[in-house]
Amino acid sequence: MTTNNNDLFADAARDVLADQCSPQVVRAIEEGGRAAEGTTALWEQLEATGLADALLSEDDGGAGLGLGQVFGVLEQCGAHALPLPLGDTMVARALLAQAGVARPAGCIALARGERLADGGLRCALVRSGQVAAAVLVQAGTEWRLLSAEDAQATPQALALDIALMWTAAQVQAAPAVAVDGALDVRTLQAAVVAPQMAGALSSVFQRTLQYANERQQFGRPIGKFQAIQHQLAVMSEHVFAARMAAQLGCSGAGVVPDRLRVATAKARCSEAALVVSELAHAIHGAIGFTEEYDLQLFTRRLHAWRQTAGSEAYWYGVAGEALLQHPGMTLDIVRRITDVDAVL
Repeated sequence: MTTNNNDLFADAARDVLADQCSPQVVRAIEEGGRAAEGTTALWEQLEATGLADALLSEDDGGAGLGLGQVFGVLEQCGAHALPLPLGDTMVARALLAQAGVARPAGCIALARGERLADGGLRCALVRSGQVAAAVLVQAGTEWRLLSAEDAQATPQALALDIALMWTAAQVQAAPAVAVDGALDVRTLQAAVVAPQMAGALSSVFQRTLQYANERQQFGRPIGKFQAIQHQLAVMSEHVFAARMAAQLGCSGAGVVPDRLRVATAKARCSEAALVVSELAHAIHGAIGFTEEYDLQLFTRRLHAWRQTAGSEAYWYGVAGEALLQHPGMTLDIVRRITDVDAVL
């Protein structure tokens, strides 16, 4: 797949989301969850583009793309605060197809779970579980595809997040999914979330830059003041560094990402999320926190995504462990992570 074709997928995602995923739709879905009128309509539009099946092989009705080739699609999901787990669905459908398991209708969330003493299964946190039709859960070495609608649900802090629990009978009845034993759902989640964070970071920066150029104080735009210019410069450094790291995290062919590159991507994006959100709200002042103002749609997600699949502290630990186990020079690991030829 050439770069131009990759851009076509990103362009398709941008066009659909710009038209169908307005802030009003995002708020409506956050309010109503799976039952919201906009949820079904938005998902049907995404299905119609074929984006949800982009990682499937052509024989399975997909486009045969790898994670690196859908980076632009995932970035657009973050840039438009998409309230549906399209990225999770893309990866989950590819894994299900490889395992020969029938793919359910609707979107699928990825989650880590734990087996209960009675044989049931519990997921303490399912991102976007309020709008997912199913959840692909990893509990130890076991992967199961479970219905979100049939689970016992407990709301979580973010509007669309939820804790889910299934009985032993429901778990046994659910399809077992054969997945490579070395694959970790946390790595998959981080690889998918990092580009969405990059997209959201870019939107936050662009909105803040526009606000700074329009907001007048003492007879001129606040963006003309040196203190604000410095804050915008720091934001831009984090935004572009995070985007480059997220691209590395998605690099390579196929669905399975390189764990060390994912560690770099998620750690850098999570670090940027905190700094960029703080500076954006500092420049906006109190208006940025209001429910009616769109900035908080992105910064709320950035704070949630920062913790998704492990914060920067967790992924710094992964990178540090790899460094300690490496017998050669540190530069060799840096080259391995950032080797452009290997990425492309």
